[in-house]
Amino acid sequence: MASPDPAEVEFCRKELSQSTGGTMKRRMTLKALALATSAVVSMGLSGGAVAGEYQPGDFHQHSLYTDGSYPFMQVLQENANYGLDWWANSEHGGERNRDGNGNYWDEESVYPVNPILGDLEFSGGHQEMWRWQSLRDYVYPEIETMRENLPGKTIINGLEQNVPGHEHCSTAIHQYDGTASAISEFEYRFDGSDDDTSRNGEPSMLDTPELGNVLSKTNDTKEDALLGVKWMQTLVEEGLGDAWVVPAHVERAWSYHIEDFRNWMDAGPDVAIGFEGAPGHQASGDRGFSRGSLGGGTFGGTGFFVARIDGLWDGLLAEGRRFFNFASSDFHNHWSTGGSDFWPGEYQKNYTYIDTDAEDKIQAVFDGNRSGNSWNVQGDLIDELQFTAKSRNQTVMMGQTLKVKAGAPVQIKIKVHDPAGENFCPLDMDNPSLAQIGIYQPLNQPVLDHIDLIAANITGNVPMSDPNDVVATDYGTNAAVIETFERRGGVDKDGYMTYVVNLKADKSMYLRLRGTNMPAGIPYETDEMGNPLADSEANDAIYAVMDAGELEEKLFDDVTVATNSKLDEVAEAYADLWFYSNPIFIEVEGQDKKHNGRDEHRKHDGKRNK
Repeated sequence: MASPDPAEVEFCRKELSQSTGGTMKRRMTLKALALATSAVVSMGLSGGAVAGEYQPGDFHQHSLYTDGSYPFMQVLQENANYGLDWWANSEHGGERNRDGNGNYWDEESVYPVNPILGDLEFSGGHQEMWRWQSLRDYVYPEIETMRENLPGKTIINGLEQNVPGHEHCSTAIHQYDGTASAISEFEYRFDGSDDDTSRNGEPSMLDTPELGNVLSKTNDTKEDALLGVKWMQTLVEEGLGDAWVVPAHVERAWSYHIEDFRNWMDAGPDVAIGFEGAPGHQASGDRGFSRGSLGGGTFGGTGFFVARIDGLWDGLLAEGRRFFNFASSDFHNHWSTGGSDFWPGEYQKNYTYIDTDAEDKIQAVFDGNRSGNSWNVQGDLIDELQFTAKSRNQTVMMGQTLKVKAGAPVQIKIKVHDPAGENFCPLDMDNPSLAQIGIYQPLNQPVLDHIDLIAANITGNVPMSDPNDVVATDYGTNAAVIETFERRGGVDKDGYMTYVVNLKADKSMYLRLRGTNMPAGIPYETDEMGNPLADSEANDAIYAVMDAGELEEKLFDDVTVATNSKLDEVAEAYADLWFYSNPIFIEVEGQDKKHNGRDEHRKHDGKRNK
């Protein structure tokens, strides 16, 4: 497939002589953790500059309220312990028999009067509470308490929806009246695991043409899922709150295709903002989900839709759609007690540009994620990224569009910081994957090896997924790596590196970044072009055959574990690290804008506009 003409691309590299930010002490302890510093920058928008910073966060995590293994308040606190500034508690819908501390809802010593509403449902000999009730009456009050306890953090009320006709989706609602009735109604109506009928006929907070103004069950099919997205969009348009719907681990159940994401964006342009292209469960054998998932599992911890250049995500971006890539912890149970998860922020982080002057801090997170001005990273490989495009006196950042005349010169600038010190890896050993080729690098001190600049033209609608072979679908884009920036060995001044690319914009296009600690051609990790290989390869050849007892001896002295059974998976995750940016769009004057999906500069002023 064609790629942008390399002859039109020239680049130079320079080191910065002065640091503008701090470093992060990244050694893992479970009790005392240092926090990352965020670089404060100014984002140039058509409406003027917005002072803000990239703040790390997480979309998706679980507690004892559902199928997690730790108390709700502890999970919220661990987000802060591992340096996150914002996060959403997005747990399963349906029904559960215990509260956020693990007590049964019908346990008289805890609840002398049975608090459960709705149709009777039992599990394990105990009555279950429907999640529409626990979200409204118990989870949200505890979130409010934690907001008071952690005043510098932004905690968002969320739900991992069991999506009708699909699998899971991280959703969140910021309700402007300070209650949780909206997410309660959404779960009741649209969660595929909620079969309670007790609220049918109650007044709805919204009146829509498809659903009317009373509650009913709409939770069986893909068409019902679309109605849920439309309901969220209406909530936003009516000024009652803000919301997002972000499908999770999208390859795992083979249920999401490109046409589904198109339909969601068309139904909810302000709420269908992207997907979790980098799943949680990174301390599992194949990292994220099994090799039986669509595409063969994860590739460098990232799903097939994003990791494959010219794949599904590139197809959506080639349509001009503002559909963005995020990561999550999907925390359930920590690896140190035999689980497959890292604490939120321990391993994966989303860095989202947040307006620090905003009066409504929760709204600022919604606006930041919707803007697409964000990037995600594993293992603290980098802790700062500035990715911009400039033409004449106009500069844009990730998620934004640079508008130019045909043939105009465009300068792409990439500034990245590789932090000194150690990340949260608990193992005192060299990186086994790199050791194969004679590179001896401490596993807890990763070094950025290179950055790829990926580009493609905006073409309009691409083909639908091939129903006979979804994996092999050719989306017809010309997405390709147009430049690779090598570290050149050694340590750059203060850990900062800056790369500049000058190009001529003849056609509308987008650009995005990926970077890794893995050179090209590492057996079982990367191919000769530097693309990540399926994580099952490194698992089978290197990590699954490791001796758990020997790995336990390599734990740092301040790390204790209940079991050593997951240490090989932990080593595998920390060996192979990647970051991904969201795209910058370049629109050439006179060419169609295609399907941008939403006004990229739209901000919801919430209560101030009601």
